[in-house]
Amino acid sequence: MSATPPELQMASTGSVSMDDYLEQIWHLIETNGTAKATELAQRLDLSQPSVSAMLKRLDQDGWVINEKYRDPKLTAKGKKMAEAIVKRHEVLTSFLRLFHLPESVIYNDVEGMEHYISLQTLTCVEALTKCLKQQPDFLNQVIQELEKNS
Repeated sequence: MSATPPELQMASTGSVSMDDYLEQIWHLIETNGTAKATELAQRLDLSQPSVSAMLKRLDQDGWVINEKYRDPKLTAKGKKMAEAIVKRHEVLTSFLRLFHLPESVIYNDVEGMEHYISLQTLTCVEALTKCLKQQPDFLNQVIQELEKNS
C-alpha cells in the first residue's frame, strides 16, 4: 500500500471536541474571513462560556491564537491540523455518497467515523473511492447488490 498522503498524516488533536472546533474555525475563516466566537458557539450548538473555555485551551496547546477582544485565528500548526480534519471529512463523505445514501445518514455517519478512523484505513477508503469512480460499471454492481440486500 502507498504511504499516507502528507495532508492526512496528522489527522487528529486526540480530542473529538478540539477537532470539531478546529474544523469549524477553519470553515468560518474560509467562508467569512474570520471566525467569531459567537458564530462558533452557534455552529457547535454550545454556550459562549464553553466556547471561550475551549478557545483558551486551544490557545494554550498552540492550535489557535486567542487574544481578548479579537477573533480567534489558527496558528500554522492549527491550520495544518484543521485542513487534515477537513480532508478526512471530505474523503469519508465522498466515499459514502457513491452509494446514494441520504445526506442525513452520510452526515451522521461521517461525524462518528471521522474521529476514530485510523490513517491507514482512511487511506484505503480514499483509494477505494478513486477506483470506484473510475469503474462506474463495477460501482453500479455494488449498488445493485446493496439494493438487493436492503
